[in-house]
Amino acid sequence: MIKSIFYILSITFLIMPFNNVNASQAQDIDCHPKINPKLPQYIVGYGSLMREKSKLDTDKNVGINIPVTIKGFKRGWFVVSEQSNVGIIYLGVVKDKISSLNGVLFKLNNDKSISAYDSRELGYCRAAIEDKNIKLMTSQSVMKGQYWIYVISDKDRHSPSKRYPIVQSYTDIFLSGCFEIEEKYHLNNFAKECVLTTSNWSSEWVNDRIKPRRVHNEQLATAKIDNLLAAEIPTYFSSIKILN
Repeated sequence: MIKSIFYILSITFLIMPFNNVNASQAQDIDCHPKINPKLPQYIVGYGSLMREKSKLDTDKNVGINIPVTIKGFKRGWFVVSEQSNVGIIYLGVVKDKISSLNGVLFKLNNDKSISAYDSRELGYCRAAIEDKNIKLMTSQSVMKGQYWIYVISDKDRHSPSKRYPIVQSYTDIFLSGCFEIEEKYHLNNFAKECVLTTSNWSSEWVNDRIKPRRVHNEQLATAKIDNLLAAEIPTYFSSIKILN
């Protein structure tokens, strides 16, 4: 009997949400709606998914990133998390009728892809985007299919703080993806729009490039990123604290 109880408790801890995931949200059947297998499936990325390498770490068989503008959603520094007892705030989006953001969309090439990205975006819910709210920044038209974006609810929305600051290592991944799209598609000011359509920039911001809280093994264009931030949000950029 004791062994059985111990086993049940062990399994419970294994499946408990982590990284400040709201348990009721994770169990909500509306959080990950069923897909229509007869329709092509697309995901809109607005943070780390904008960087091709980061996106392919989850599924190497998805389509290329295509730049888009999405209406009805607001991007910001909203999502708090713990990484080895060190706090970080990540980008998230909330539904907002008057807002828009720039990002990318990419096609999923098999049924397992959606589950892989749902697992990657643990703590977010996958929400549908109406075709009318999607505008491609290329000569293509919006293709028939189902379009998804990972969102949070207003009750799970936070702001940067000393405990959960913006960290430069994650900001670098985000903006390097923006520059990647800008250069690939010859889009003037795409990276600038990434900054301007992101809310909740804050002086609670640390430069962790020497010992990154969000670990990555890439050499990113940090000078270009710093120049952009200094130009567009100088007050916040000048207040960044350097971690040794």
